[in-house]
Amino acid sequence: MISKNTICLWYDHDALEAATFYANTLPDSAVLAVHHAPADYPSGKEGDVLTVQFRVIGLPCIGLNGGPVFQHNEAFSFQVATDGQAETDRLWHAIIDNGGQASACGWCKDKWGISWQITPRVLSEAVASPDRAAAKRAFEAMMSMSKIDIARIEAALKG
Repeated sequence: MISKNTICLWYDHDALEAATFYANTLPDSAVLAVHHAPADYPSGKEGDVLTVQFRVIGLPCIGLNGGPVFQHNEAFSFQVATDGQAETDRLWHAIIDNGGQASACGWCKDKWGISWQITPRVLSEAVASPDRAAAKRAFEAMMSMSKIDIARIEAALKG
């Protein structure tokens, strides 16, 4: 069953590969259904995988194999709240080591061009701290990082 509100992600031709990677890498993620094209279409043939229903950390998604017309960019990202350095490192490296690309401030991009923010909860709490001086120090520390280092964020909070 398709959810009332579903995130639709456009892929060139590898929606099933992407959905399978997410299902094998991220908690509460799964491939739910694969649908094949009932007829030829501009970027494929009858019988090709057209859409893939999947879940990414509880969010319903559909991958559409629409061809190379549209590319992903950082205007859309999945933000994943992590509970410690081990989880942060595991998810970051899973994305990067599978053909992805590192960016700044906890952001990275998977091999399909989807942007991810691997964000430890301690960082989110730090930049929202009512102690604005501590929040500023944590924010400035984050700005110098690619993958987030929780120990450095905690040290910045303490001053």
